[in-house]
Amino acid sequence: MGSAKKSTAAARKARIEEMRRAEQSRERRNRILTIGAAVVVVAGLVVGSIVLVQSQSDDTAADGKSKGHFVTGSDGVKTWKGTLGRNHVAKTVSYPMEPPVGGDHNQVWMNCNGDVYTKAIGTMHAVHSLEHGAVWVTYTSAAKKADVDALAAKVKKTPYTLMSPDDKQKDPIMLSAWGHQRTVTGAKDPNVDKFFEKFVQGDQTPEPGAACTGGLGQ
Repeated sequence: MGSAKKSTAAARKARIEEMRRAEQSRERRNRILTIGAAVVVVAGLVVGSIVLVQSQSDDTAADGKSKGHFVTGSDGVKTWKGTLGRNHVAKTVSYPMEPPVGGDHNQVWMNCNGDVYTKAIGTMHAVHSLEHGAVWVTYTSAAKKADVDALAAKVKKTPYTLMSPDDKQKDPIMLSAWGHQRTVTGAKDPNVDKFFEKFVQGDQTPEPGAACTGGLGQ
């Protein structure tokens, strides 16, 4: 009888130990699964962050080019649809439009307090002026002298404007603001005044009220 009791007790103890080992084994598996799931979640977040950063980088390329395109409105003004970089950079920036209407630029702006330049200016500095809310008048050698002189007179009496020659642009006379641009036929084109009224320190200005003096002159 005593021997049977001892055998039963030993079997019970063995079952308890087996159940304990099974429970410990399940706990270890659960911990492994939990850690594995956490690793998967973290990896997913990392990959998602990389994709997001890459997506943002794709919007604005390292050379200042922005993915996008111009859309021409009924008023003839072209508006850039896409992200325009606003980083200050020292390296040369290649812009997707001429003259540029935005993008990464030099940390020093061109003076734009009615400044008229008779030689081509650095586009990276001019873009900074646009960021401050300036309108940039540009012209090629095909523009009539009378128009150039009249536009220069207008610029000289208008704060937050600047003017310079640009023989790389496709039309004789063009007006540019941050994210906006249009061609005009001459100084008497009514669209000149309309463009000035709308875009000199207009709603498109990324940094309204920023200085147009104390920058770079020619």
